[in-house]
Amino acid sequence: MSTEPAAPKPPMRDALVAAAFQLFLERGYEQTTVDDIVALAGVGRRSFFRYFPSKEDVVFPDHERCLADMTAFLAESSDDEPVRRVCDAVRIVLRMYTENPTFSVQRYRLTKQVPGLRAYELSVVWRYERAFADYLRDRLAGRPDGTLRADVVAAAVAAAHNNALRSWLRSDGEGDASAALDHALGYVQQAFAGPRAPHGEEEPEDVVVIVSRRGAPMWRVVREIESTLEQD
Repeated sequence: MSTEPAAPKPPMRDALVAAAFQLFLERGYEQTTVDDIVALAGVGRRSFFRYFPSKEDVVFPDHERCLADMTAFLAESSDDEPVRRVCDAVRIVLRMYTENPTFSVQRYRLTKQVPGLRAYELSVVWRYERAFADYLRDRLAGRPDGTLRADVVAAAVAAAHNNALRSWLRSDGEGDASAALDHALGYVQQAFAGPRAPHGEEEPEDVVVIVSRRGAPMWRVVREIESTLEQD
């Protein structure tokens, strides 16, 4: 007779997710009911709805926590350059996926097959994008086109994340998602945040002083500036 202690049961929430995905893979999403899930997990319907408002929510169990963590991260500091802060925040979202590659790939395949889940996923992405935009609107308030810039940057960051994430999911979770995201976010930072100076160093500024006669034509002034810069 074995004396090894029995493995601890997973928390109820995790057990419900595991049961749901087992049934989704065996029967299909549409053919699986909440009653089926709770029966396999060995709990009651009330327990299911204590954790998940709907069957769709059990497919995306970590997004509420991730959204809260990301929003808290954005609120932690007002000293960082705002675009870079948002780029750092979206890495929290990617980490949620990459912490469990098997589950993330299964969900990706499932959402491709079920239009309703795809629509639900798009609504989740929109919530992340709105969190980015709200943060940027606050940080860019008072600047020319601050609201427009906030919305455009938020959409660009979300698009960069989605591009990297989907490439990783299509590789069955085998690629380097973080490197792909860094590459994609490089375009966002280049377009909206500018280059980053080394830590502790100020970015040098080029100052060109031209002495020209009053009334000189503009083309001559421009040519003198270009000539000076070429000498440098």
